[in-house]
Amino acid sequence: MDFKKIAQKVMEIEAGEILNACADLSDEINSAVEVVYNLKGKLIVTGVGKSGLIGAKIAATLSSTGTSSFFLHPTEAMHGDLGMIGKDDGVLAISYSGESDELIKILPHIKRFNIPLIGFARSKTSSLGRSSDIFLSIAVRKEACPLEAAPTSSTTLTLALGDALAVCLMKKRNFTKKDFASFHPGGSLGRRLFVKISDIMRRDPPIVSDTASLKTAIDEMTHGMIGSVILTDKKGALSAVLSDGDLRRALMGDNFSVNAAAITYATKNPKALNDENMLASDALVFLEQHKIQLLIVVNKENIPTGVLHIHDLIEAGIS
Repeated sequence: MDFKKIAQKVMEIEAGEILNACADLSDEINSAVEVVYNLKGKLIVTGVGKSGLIGAKIAATLSSTGTSSFFLHPTEAMHGDLGMIGKDDGVLAISYSGESDELIKILPHIKRFNIPLIGFARSKTSSLGRSSDIFLSIAVRKEACPLEAAPTSSTTLTLALGDALAVCLMKKRNFTKKDFASFHPGGSLGRRLFVKISDIMRRDPPIVSDTASLKTAIDEMTHGMIGSVILTDKKGALSAVLSDGDLRRALMGDNFSVNAAAITYATKNPKALNDENMLASDALVFLEQHKIQLLIVVNKENIPTGVLHIHDLIEAGIS
C-alpha cells in the first residue's frame, strides 16, 4: 500500500475544499470583521468535539494577534460559565451540522444577552445558522476521511476560516511585528524586538590598568572567563583590549615576555558602544559586521560599564 499517495490524496481533497470555500466566501466576512473589531469586550468562541478543538485554536490565534478572545465549552457554559459572557462581548459559535445539542441549548441564553452571534456551520437553515446574526459557511463537498465519517476537510476549512478572520482583523488594526512581539515576549521575535544590551550584558568585566604587566593581565583574563581583559587609562577610560587571540599571536614573537606591558600586545582603540539601550539583535549585527566576539559597552566618558559576548547573545536566543 502506497501511503504517500494516500497522504497526498488527503491533502489534495482538503486543499480543494479550501479553494472551493474561498471562491464561495460570503460577503458577510466583512460584517464579521467589523462586528468583532468594534466589540468593547471579548470574542468568546464556543463549540463541541472537533469543532471545539478548532475553536480553541481560533481563540488562541485571535488573542495573540490583537483580538481579545477565549474559548468557552458549551457544557461548562450551561453549568455556570455563562457568567463569563458580558454585555460588551460577542460570540463565535462553531458546529458543522449546526445542530450540536450542547451548543444549541446555550443559544437562547446567548441571544438573551443581546450580543452579536457569529455562526460557522454547514447550512444557514440549521439551528445555529438561523440563530446567527452573521453566518459563514464551512460546508464541504467531501471529507478526506474514506468513510466520510471523521471530520477532516471540514475541520481544516473551519481552521482556515478562523485564520482568515484573524488576519483580516490584524489588517483592520494595523497590527505590526512589534505588536505581535509584545504578545509573545518569550518568542524569537519578542526577543529580537525587546531584549536590550543592558538586559544581558555582563557588568563586572575583567579590567586592568593599561600600565599593567602581561602577567597581571593574563591572571585577570583567566578569572574573567570571557577570553579577554580590558585595559583602561588613569581616568578609567577604555584604552585597549587583550584577547586570547592577541596572546597567542604574541607567543609567536621572538621578544615575547610576560613581564612586558600588556598593552604592547593588546588591540588599541577596540570596537565599543555607548548605548546600553540598543537592541541585543542590533548588537549581534554589529559583532558580525566587525567580525568580533566581544562588545565593550562604555558610558559617555568612554569608561567601560560592561561587556557583551557573542555567546551571551546565543544563550539568550538572539538570532
